[in-house]
Amino acid sequence: MRALAFYPANMYIALLTHTAPETEVDYALPDHSDWVRKQFTQGLFLVCGKGNGVADQVILVRSVLRGKLDAVLASDPFVVQRLARYDVIEFTATRTARELLAINEAIAS
Repeated sequence: MRALAFYPANMYIALLTHTAPETEVDYALPDHSDWVRKQFTQGLFLVCGKGNGVADQVILVRSVLRGKLDAVLASDPFVVQRLARYDVIEFTATRTARELLAINEAIAS
């Protein structure tokens, strides 16, 4: 069994918080959902789900240049329509579970 590697890679947790009434957010939800689906298809987003108090949605983002991430998040229809904002937590991934090794580009094969 291969030991887990300890290679640093900057990754992100994007916390989406709604800034508009729920009725306005609901109206834009289909566009936001399509946008999220596109980010998964392009391989940028790894995991997302409903937040439990800290944020309305939590997204785990793979290692990417921070400027690119900021540009992508700014294109979210919720942000464009001023219905939500993102707070981003950058962290250095130093351990990766075996199941996630494929998404951590810092791990040398």
